[in-house]
Order: sequence, then C-alpha cells, then structure tokens
Amino acid sequence: MGDDGREENEKKRKVGGLKTMPFILANDFCDRFATTGFNANMITYLTEQLHMPLVQASNTLTNFGGTACLTPVIGGLIADSFAGRFWTITIGSLFYQLGMISLTLSAVLPALRPKACKPTETCEKPSPLHLWILYISLFLTAIGSGGLRPCVVAFGADQFEMGHSKKSNQSGKYFNWYYFCMGLAALTALTVVVYIQDNVGWGWGLGLPAMAMGLSVVVFVIGYPLYRILKPAGSPFTRLVQVIVAAIRKKNAIRPSDPNLLYQSRELDDAICYTGRLVHTDQLKFFDRAAIVTQDDNLQSGPPNLWRISTVHRVEELKSIIRMLPIWSTGILLVTASSHQNSFAIQQAKTMNRHLSPTFQIPAATMSIFNVLTVLIGIVIYDRLFVPIIRRFTGNPSGITYLQRMGIGLAVAVISTAVSALVEIKRKKVAVDHGLIDDPHAQIPISVFWLIPQYSLHGVADTFMTVGHLEFLYDQAPESMRSTASALFWLAISAGNYLNTLVVALIHRYSGKKENWLPDTNLNEGRLENYYWFVTVLQVVNLVYYIVCAWFYTYKPLVTVDPDDPPEGTVDNGQVELVGNGTCKDVVGCHVDGGEGKGNGDVGVEVV
Repeated sequence: MGDDGREENEKKRKVGGLKTMPFILANDFCDRFATTGFNANMITYLTEQLHMPLVQASNTLTNFGGTACLTPVIGGLIADSFAGRFWTITIGSLFYQLGMISLTLSAVLPALRPKACKPTETCEKPSPLHLWILYISLFLTAIGSGGLRPCVVAFGADQFEMGHSKKSNQSGKYFNWYYFCMGLAALTALTVVVYIQDNVGWGWGLGLPAMAMGLSVVVFVIGYPLYRILKPAGSPFTRLVQVIVAAIRKKNAIRPSDPNLLYQSRELDDAICYTGRLVHTDQLKFFDRAAIVTQDDNLQSGPPNLWRISTVHRVEELKSIIRMLPIWSTGILLVTASSHQNSFAIQQAKTMNRHLSPTFQIPAATMSIFNVLTVLIGIVIYDRLFVPIIRRFTGNPSGITYLQRMGIGLAVAVISTAVSALVEIKRKKVAVDHGLIDDPHAQIPISVFWLIPQYSLHGVADTFMTVGHLEFLYDQAPESMRSTASALFWLAISAGNYLNTLVVALIHRYSGKKENWLPDTNLNEGRLENYYWFVTVLQVVNLVYYIVCAWFYTYKPLVTVDPDDPPEGTVDNGQVELVGNGTCKDVVGCHVDGGEGKGNGDVGVEVV
C-alpha cells in the first residue's frame, strides 16, 4: 500500500474513539433528560391542565408517540441517503427545541390553556386553539425525533468502527454504556423535573427540559472536529427497490449453480461497505436473479443499469433486511402491551398513599424511577457479573447472543404485566373494603410501593430486550443502512403505539358501560386488571412467535477487514483480495464462521 493509504489510515485514527464520548454522551444525556422530563408527566398535564378525559389524553399521547416513532424512518433514510448522521441529528434537535418552546409558552401564558378548575364548577374544556397549540407542539417534537432517534445510537457506535470482528464485544459494551447513560438522565428527570411540575409549576417544569435540549445541541456541535463521520452512500431504499425490480425482470433467467458466477463489482460497492462485504447466502434465492449476468446487461459498454442487474452485496443487503423483519416485528406487540401501562400506572398511583412523611408525598409520575433504577442496576450487573460468568460456559465474548438476550426480556415482560394485574386486584379490594370505590379522588389506604414490582420487572425486561434489540438491529443491518435499521426500532414502537390506541379504544367502547374496563373518570369502577390479563395473553403469543423466529434466524455473513491490521499490501491466494485499510474489494475465497448458523452467535471471519 502506498503513502496515500497510510495517510488515510492515520487520519482515521485521529478521529472517533473514546475522545468523542464526552460530547456524544453529554448530548445524549441532555437530550434524554429533556425528552423524559417533557413526556413523563404529560398525562397529568393533559388531564389536569387541559382538562382532557383520561382515555382521550392517553390516546393522544400514544398517537403522538406513534408519530414520533414513525418519523425516524424518514430521518434514517435522509441520513443514509445524503445528509449524514451528524447533520440529521443537529437539524432534528432544533425542531425538537421549537416544539418544546411552544408547549412551554402554552403552559406559561394563561390565554393558551383552559382556565383553572373551581371546586364548585365543571372544568372548562380545551378550545380548538388550545388543542391546535398542543398538536403543533407535539408535531414539531415528532419531527425532531425523526432526526434524533435513528441516528444517535448509530453515530456513537460509528466512532468505534464496530463492524470489525475483533471488536464485536466492544459493540455490546457500547450499547450497555449508552443505555446506562440514558437511564441516568431519565432518573434525574423523573426526580427533579416531575417534582417541579407537580409542586412548582408547569412553566418551569417544561422550561427546564427545553433549556437542557438547547444545551445538548451546543455540546454536540462543539465536538464536530473529533467525530468520525461516515459519508452517506445514497438512498438505501432505492437500492433495495432496484434489486427487487431487477430480480422480477429476470424471473425467467437460469440461476447458475456456482454463486461465484453472479455479478460482483468492487467499484460499485466501494461506497456502501466500509469494513467488508456481504457474501452470498442460499436463502431467498429468488433475489439472486438480480445478480445473474445476461447478454442484455452490456457490462462491457459502460456502467451497468442497476434497474437490470445488481451486485451480490446489494442482493445480500436486501436479504439481510428481510431476514431481520420477523425478529424486528416482535417489538410491535411488546410495545402494544406496554405503551398504555405507564399512563394507567400513573393513574393507579394517584389513588394510592404516596406519603413519605405527613407533609411530603411522591409525585405519581416519579414512580417510574423504579423502572429506571432497575435498568441502571441491571446493566451494571449484566455487564460486570452476568457476562463474565456466562461466557465461561458459552464461550461467547458477550456471554449470550442478543437474540437470547431479547428472548429473556420478552419472558420477563410477560411476568411484569401479570404482576400489574394482580396489584390492580389488590388495590381495588382495599378500595372496596374501605368504601371508596365510588370516589375517584379518594386516597386509598394502600401504599404506592405496591407498584414497585411491576415497574422493576419492566426495567429488567428493558435491560434485556431493549438493549438487545438495539444491538441486533445495528449489528445485523448492512453497514450503509444502519440509520435506517435503527429507525426500524422506532417504527416498531410507532406501530405498537398505534395498535395499542386501537386496542384501548375498542376495549373502552365495547367492554360495557356499567363495568367498563377503562372508564374515563373513576378508575376504581373500571376493570383495569382485565386489560392487563388481555395484554399478558398477547405477550405470551408474542414470546412463542419470537422463539420460532429466533430459532430459524440466520446471522448475516460478512467478510470484514480490520484497519488495525498492518497495511502490508494484499493477501492473494489466487482468489482472495483483501486490503488492510478496510476498502471494499472483491472477496471470493473467504471462510465465514456462523454465517449459516441458527442463533449461534456473532459472525467471525478468517482468510484462507
């Protein structure tokens, strides 16, 4: 390799790595502090400040949550196509900031919200103006989420070049650190911001997160010279469609028995693979037709028509995404099962004894800290205790695979929801015993700490499922589509929110008027436990579906090249050409470990 290659390697070593983490994690901390403080107690703001009925307020939040998790798909495509992750994060943060400022103004200016309720009068309903301000504010934050959510995790992971097999264990550690930092920010918001909202005022309660969001933008931009910024490689959606179209156009072509005869081009693929290339797999063979070379392709006369022929790498990109979809879809029902639980749990907490002393009581929304605390403690135990012990038995540097980690999380989520139903039965029994079932504002003499088990179990589920899901999507996605793949995580949450809105609306409408499962005003007269049991059944079905999908899942086969290897030219045995600087080259004779295994661990590579 010449001087240019060595200079390029030296330049790469000067950017990225641990030195970028203070800027990225500080930005993420402020961002999560702002979003958690903004959203954690929003059900209280809508019901007590805007005087919305409980079900309408809950559905408003899940619809907003669904939209905020749908926009990341657009943001991920923009980042991967032309804008890059850095600028997508920056612009998205500014939109989020505008939404937070507008909602803060509605909380500060009396004309922008309904008048306060008087004890002897019916509460004034929100006017169309009040609702428009609310919806515009939430929409702006949803647009901002589209820039932040698909890019933040992937941008941080990019700093470590985690596509290399030698650094596979570093990937798991990064996602654990990232989620720990986010949990710490959420914990701070749930204790500080929620207290301010309940005891000081909503102006400061929403203004403080807005200021934190502004600080996050400044910190993130300051670190620009240190970041390892990958160039966008063109629209991944277009490439996927091109493969599909080319395969359909060649549906009658004869597929060669030797996959090495399929079309490959290092010039075409160089911009979309940074650490190596995907190699051919025998699954989804129909799409291999896109890489069949025919006389009509005229490859000798100029650049190929990508709507007629695609390289093996591009075909395998599509196969990787399709293989991921069944595993990804399990997150939809998980969200469907849990997205309303936070809203309903807050309403449960409001009816329970929250006093720590005669003069101080815990804000209902602050109970979520037990979820966050469990995540923080769980991640430390997982990384420092669980993984070192388990790896002795499994031989896996990460202890267990992320597929196994996700399965454990889904199983714990089932237990969490079942416990929620049992606690609700206990709460209502105490209300009946003390004659408080007809009083929606009465404080039932049962400690709010009865809710700790369901919050903590949900935190354990997050420790396994959520972190594992993020790592799975990042690791198994094609390198040029990682923002888009991260957006799939939020797309699952979006679909789950919308589906749960439909489920709750149907239950509220058809579960009866006398003993409605989810009443608008008096939770004591409802049958919330029946809703929890219904959700538990959904989660069991989802867990069985996941086990089947994980059993048959095939890890993507990736030939990787480590830039830390000495750049001593090329390794050539007549078939293999690997260049030490990580440039994508033609790779034919590499042995790929784990490429065809079923749930058997990370992919490894050795050059033969």
